[in-house]
Amino acid sequence: MERETITSVHNAKVRRYLLLQQKSSERRQSGCFVLEGRRELHHALSAGYKIDTLFVCRPLSGEQFLSEKCPPGVNVVDVTPAVYSRMAYRESTEGCAAILRSRERRLTDLSLSSRPLLMVLESVEKPGNLGAILRSADAAAADAVIVCDPLTDLYNPNLIRSSVGAFFTVPCVACTSEECISFLKSRGIQILTAQLQDSVPYYASDMSRGTAIVMGTESTGLTTQWRQAADTHIRIPMQGRIDSLNVSVSAAILLFEAVRQRV
Repeated sequence: MERETITSVHNAKVRRYLLLQQKSSERRQSGCFVLEGRRELHHALSAGYKIDTLFVCRPLSGEQFLSEKCPPGVNVVDVTPAVYSRMAYRESTEGCAAILRSRERRLTDLSLSSRPLLMVLESVEKPGNLGAILRSADAAAADAVIVCDPLTDLYNPNLIRSSVGAFFTVPCVACTSEECISFLKSRGIQILTAQLQDSVPYYASDMSRGTAIVMGTESTGLTTQWRQAADTHIRIPMQGRIDSLNVSVSAAILLFEAVRQRV
């Protein structure tokens, strides 16, 4: 059977894609999100996500993903280059984009190693920062990234795009701070909070055992709740005149200190 070819951005399927791309409320209500790029789609499928609709732009080689990776039975539609350019954020996404069904992840779903390494973020604001942290967490083989009291939608396209697929390779869970603290303490996982006050240099702490590294926002840092729950307060010593780093850079430094201590 010949596939449908969409030639207008006013097509209902394209409008649905764009709405999911732009509105977090639509993503929540529909239980779907959007994704573009062969690499990202491959990681999503490997993580067990299901494709609702796959959009393929043949002149941009979207057909290659279809022939190599796409499961049978997926609803596939062709789009023209003009339509695809309206849908895609990046020019180098190989001509494929999709609507996928989202999944709710809980703390109890996490499968932890014998010495867990967790990155915990309180009230993260910028999806690009969270995406970058997920890339570092993947590189450091962290067990999970836990987002407490999030201020950004975990299925935000900017988050998924900036993670370059790591959103699907590292478990990412949203919960309240209370739930996370209870989860960590019940499992004997030490809590290291990154803060300037009453802290020791990060390399002076023992990260070789089960560890949760907790970071707050760049503007206000961590709340009192986390500071009081901590086993140790750690800091990254600053040698210049500016007293803070981008949160994603700080996260990478702390994660790889844990890796160094575990080698």
